[in-house]
Amino acid sequence: MQRALGVCYYPEHWPEAQWREDAARMVEAGLTWVRVGEFAWSRLEPAPGQTEFDWLDRAIEVLGKAGLQVVLGTPTATPPRWMIERHPDMLAVDEAGHPRKFGSRRHYCFSHRAYLDDCKRIVTLLAQRYGRNPHVAAWQTDNEYGCHDTTLSYSDAARSAFRDWLAQKYQSTDALNRAWGNVFWSMDYARFDQIDMPNLTVTEPNPAHVMDFRRFSSDQVVAFNRAQAEIIRHHSDAPIAHNYMGRITDFDHFAVGVDLDIASWDSYPLGFLSDRLEADAAHKAAFLRQGDPDFQAFHHDLYRAVGRGRWWVMEQQPGPVNWAPFNPAPLPGMVRLWTWEAFAHGAEAVCYFRWRQAPFAQEQMHAGLLRPDSAPAPGLAEATQVALELADAPDVACTPGDVALIFDYASAWAWQTQPQGADFDYFRLCFAWYQALRRLGLNIDILPPDTRDLSRWKLVLAPGLYTLPESLRAALPTCPGTVVFGPRANAKTPDFATPVPLPPALPGLDARVTRVESLPRGASVSLEGGGRFVHWAEDLESRARVVLRRADGQPAMVGADGLRYLAGWPEPGTLRGLLRDLCAERNIMTQDLPEGLRLRDAGSWRFWFNHAAHAVTWAGHSLPPAGVLRESKVRS
Repeated sequence: MQRALGVCYYPEHWPEAQWREDAARMVEAGLTWVRVGEFAWSRLEPAPGQTEFDWLDRAIEVLGKAGLQVVLGTPTATPPRWMIERHPDMLAVDEAGHPRKFGSRRHYCFSHRAYLDDCKRIVTLLAQRYGRNPHVAAWQTDNEYGCHDTTLSYSDAARSAFRDWLAQKYQSTDALNRAWGNVFWSMDYARFDQIDMPNLTVTEPNPAHVMDFRRFSSDQVVAFNRAQAEIIRHHSDAPIAHNYMGRITDFDHFAVGVDLDIASWDSYPLGFLSDRLEADAAHKAAFLRQGDPDFQAFHHDLYRAVGRGRWWVMEQQPGPVNWAPFNPAPLPGMVRLWTWEAFAHGAEAVCYFRWRQAPFAQEQMHAGLLRPDSAPAPGLAEATQVALELADAPDVACTPGDVALIFDYASAWAWQTQPQGADFDYFRLCFAWYQALRRLGLNIDILPPDTRDLSRWKLVLAPGLYTLPESLRAALPTCPGTVVFGPRANAKTPDFATPVPLPPALPGLDARVTRVESLPRGASVSLEGGGRFVHWAEDLESRARVVLRRADGQPAMVGADGLRYLAGWPEPGTLRGLLRDLCAERNIMTQDLPEGLRLRDAGSWRFWFNHAAHAVTWAGHSLPPAGVLRESKVRS
């Protein structure tokens, strides 16, 4: 598939006389996609029922005639001020009981039915008007579900919807009381309308109550998105996407993706390094202007899975952002590197955010491809360079991974609900395993938890999977190699109880976790022969083969046939060694890459990416800082 570049553009922000020049400059830079409309509700409908689409008609025509394909966004992330007067109770409410007021964006509750009706109405008008427009070649629903902590709402609308959801799931409060274990602390309910939201309790709420609230909240996002996708699909054959974010686990992206054709995400490497990554000061200093070498790649692979093979970067950072604690500029060459890395992981398109830096409002400090005075910003030259390179490059295919990693959003909710240790974070655990694999020079496929076929991979990893789905349990024999479950795997029932037999209760593996401990920073459990567990360690009773022991003689990893269970959280070097050994058992080639250097196989090509701020020489290659090298693939 031919790869393409694009940009996010807001014609309503600029004089109409400027649109034609902007479009011509986009085409001159080698851009072929342009996203518009996702924040324009107040300009499309300045008053209830008073629609003004003429300006958008003209903008799409100008862009299309210039040779650009349009991604049209639905504007439901920014309901206009009159909408609040129409539905005063539509505002989301945070965990402390405070309404999320008007004045920025995402100020709606997913559960408010009247607001959803208004969303359906505006989406219907857009789909009817532009569904067959030859220039509208793709759609985007809403914008960044979950951004600004807006998935979980504790509003009256959400409370009512949650009670209905519980009544449909359990049918009776007796069944709910049994499932939640409400005999504890006299928490029984006699009617569903007695059940409140799991917030503002004296101490922690019942974890089963919280877990159902998380499931409900995720289902509300799925339903909200589905309503829009179904309307668009009725009027248009163009593919539909949503732009997810980095390290957002509040809703099940796999479930949302079922109703979409393309998964996309918004990639801001420098902002994420500063704002969303556990790393020491030295690591953050070393990658200050490049971003973490693995964070973007993890999400590329994740959203490739969410999109069932089709995915984009809908927003790519082109310069300093405005929202992180600190906002450095990228090292020269990084915009090009980030773009090529996305293509090497299978992206169909990379779109930069944004065309011109806004001189007003909240994002005026966020760089674009142009400065506010329309002069080129540094990112434009790098985007143009990639466009020229794409024109001369053969098709970059997506190569299947060497190893598979299972990622489960419900597990993230579970361990947020009952972490047991301040450092036990599911995303952090999975990302640590992903980082170790990348340091070993491996390509990784990320899989959903309900995967039914593991026959493509010799090594499958499932750290921290809170409950083993029946579909995955049935799929285990299809793996021709080894499946490794990590700490805390299968540790709860779906109702958030400790199962008996004790976890991990894996088929054919005689092992029981009899005690767990969470470890504060600086504490660890030593392993026989070197290495250590940090954050988390478990005591095992097992008659299975001991693969690794702790220094105190306790089993640290046990195995039987093609299954392994690892009873702790290894520190990075230890984890890399364990994974190296597991790969060697299955004849999966590894290499210990220098810090900052990463590779990705893409069809008949191998890409090398130097994320380091200094030159790196490896395997006969010398890469400058922010260097990208493409070579013929040397191994299958």
